[in-house]
Amino acid sequence: MMRIGLFLLTNLAVIIVCSIAFAVLSSVFGLGSVHAGGGLNYASLIVMCLVWGMVGSLISLFMSKWLAKKSTGTVVIETPRNATEQWLIDTVAKQARAVNIGMPEVGIFDNPQPNAFATGWNKNSSLVAVSTGLLHTMTADEVEAVLAHEIGHVANGDMVTLALIQGVVNAFVMFFARIIGNFVDRAIFRNEDDAPGIGYFVTSIVMDILLGMLASAIVMWFSRRREFRADEMGAKLASRDKMISALNALRPAESRPDTMPEGMRAFAISSGQSQGFSIASLFRSHPTLDDRIAALQKLPQN
Repeated sequence: MMRIGLFLLTNLAVIIVCSIAFAVLSSVFGLGSVHAGGGLNYASLIVMCLVWGMVGSLISLFMSKWLAKKSTGTVVIETPRNATEQWLIDTVAKQARAVNIGMPEVGIFDNPQPNAFATGWNKNSSLVAVSTGLLHTMTADEVEAVLAHEIGHVANGDMVTLALIQGVVNAFVMFFARIIGNFVDRAIFRNEDDAPGIGYFVTSIVMDILLGMLASAIVMWFSRRREFRADEMGAKLASRDKMISALNALRPAESRPDTMPEGMRAFAISSGQSQGFSIASLFRSHPTLDDRIAALQKLPQN
């Protein structure tokens, strides 16, 4: 129920902000309605798509830490209560100094699977969290490498970049779906009214889905690229062998269902995905462990 509530709250915020933003821009620039004169007002359509595409992604980005804490139940370490929590704080602080970013919040979430994630709207306002399963199943060296991987995400600005890419592709999907919808409505359904007909709405919805799948593949391709870069940072801050050992330690969890919230899987160290190529692999947020380890083995040993 908590996850459903957060999902509805986020989407309500997106709808309200986007509606207000589009209304203000339309008034300021005199854009008028998207549908005018029996066709599309392209200037207004472009603005609408950019607003709905970018604003939604940016709202999710700015709410990312709060949503992550609520959806995973992450408890931020304010005052370390034991040696493990003190070690986590000290290790993250050391790694953050090494890459010249602000000290992230450090948290622990209750999850039997070994996992971790980083999120936040900028490099100096981030959150790094590890699961209880990770702390219980990995050695200190392996946890150090995982933390370094997550610090790599923060230092590389991956959360911001992913949000911007998602916003841009969302805007393109909306724009071209409505262009195609208008063509089908006018050329095939022969609608000559000023208002769009059923052909426009049905086609736009169908194309939103189809183009959205293609856009998702593009976003996931970038997500996989950033995992390689974060692994490389993990090898740099900890060591190549520690990073490889940490990835190998994730293998047993691959056979179990992924219990991370859907919205957090792209930001985790692992997404519980199987090895090998398939059509489904185009929509993976993470490369296979074999591919990640192979890439690390090409790096010089440190």
